[in-house]
Amino acid sequence: MSRKLSKADRQKVLVKRIEENPFLTDRELADIFRVSIQTIRLDRLELNIPEVRKRTKNLAKQAYSKVKSINDSEIIGELIGIELNKSGVSILETNADMGLEKSKIVRGHHIFAQANSLAVAILDTDVALTGVAKTKFKKPVYIGDRLIAEANLHNIKRNRFQVRVKTKVDQKEVFSGRFVVFSRDKLSEGGR
Repeated sequence: MSRKLSKADRQKVLVKRIEENPFLTDRELADIFRVSIQTIRLDRLELNIPEVRKRTKNLAKQAYSKVKSINDSEIIGELIGIELNKSGVSILETNADMGLEKSKIVRGHHIFAQANSLAVAILDTDVALTGVAKTKFKKPVYIGDRLIAEANLHNIKRNRFQVRVKTKVDQKEVFSGRFVVFSRDKLSEGGR
């Protein structure tokens, strides 16, 4: 923000920002508004807006209830939004177990697994299996980074789904993938 806003104006913009991006942390909001984290917390309390963890948890509850193609435990990261056969969003909080000890860089298979499980989760089918994945790792991800993956269904041909996933850290793209996923009906055509 280029100028200091009055408290009332800041709170109006705060509500709008959180509606647009419910994953913004108090620290990120404080940086945006150039105020202290405590000021953001007080604003949220006055406006009855829960902290990011609770906002994420509420979104996750709604999202998990819609998934058909895989079990909740098979989704890598936390699913926080889904519209079947259209799109979905998940968050993965990285930790030391996911990284390389020497460089503190997160191993690629964790990033891929989040994207792949999200690509499958958004499909309105009982069983789905990834057949093809074309991926690109664009920037290193470090231990402690929060990965936000967004999946969009681009095409359906019979029982073949084309899903694109983009993963970002701090709104910068770090991974992209194109997945071709087959539903059970397509799999059974192969002789089983």
